Amino acid sequence: MDGDDEPISRLKFNSLEDLMSYYKEYGKTRNRTINVANPRPTGKTECKAKINALKVADGKFQLTTVHNIHNHGLSPKKSRFFRCNREVSESVKRVLDTNDLACIRMNKSFGSLVVGAGGFENLPFLEKDCRNYIDKVRHLRLGAGGAGALRDYFLRMQFKNSGFFALMDLDDEGRLKNIFWADPRSRGAYQYFGDVVTFDTTYLTNRYGKPFALFVGVNHHGQSILLGAGLISSEDIETFFWLF
Repeated sequence: MDGDDEPISRLKFNSLEDLMSYYKEYGKTRNRTINVANPRPTGKTECKAKINALKVADGKFQLTTVHNIHNHGLSPKKSRFFRCNREVSESVKRVLDTNDLACIRMNKSFGSLVVGAGGFENLPFLEKDCRNYIDKVRHLRLGAGGAGALRDYFLRMQFKNSGFFALMDLDDEGRLKNIFWADPRSRGAYQYFGDVVTFDTTYLTNRYGKPFALFVGVNHHGQSILLGAGLISSEDIETFFWLF
């Protein structure tokens, strides 16, 4: 069956995934969202439309209750805005990853996707979904255990010398985004040679693909000296504001 067919009692599905996929597609054509194991009516209209299913002896899932009557109007064209219907495909993720590593801003990256799809109405996701994906990917680029290893290293260095300074920037879910550190020698050099400081992000770490930010000064011999360093998630205004 496809999403255009009305659900009827005693209808069977080979798996729960098949059932969810069918009802999700059905919901798209009727402008409704789906919730699993949540019997509460929707908050705005008290709509009681729902289906119930049981796993029967043959291992399949059979519909036992079907209520298709809604107490509100339906607008299928807006169903794509429901969270359960929004999905960023693997091909789009690759485009977003490539653009992010090339420091292309999200508004431009999303705009190109809109043009390629022929309009907003043809995209099964929102710009917010793209931003959420990139935020997640940026912290994953550090690799498994990377954040914990860095934190432990900074703590050891600060225990050895209180002049060692380190700062870690976390997102709303506690995931590592940006890092800055300066050892005692760099901090001391800044006191004498901090009149002119250059900031360079042209170096990308080979392993993680993240911009490696260097604060460099010039000593009295005309030699470049390191004043501080950072590992940042991207080269946008928000990140630079945090770093400075």
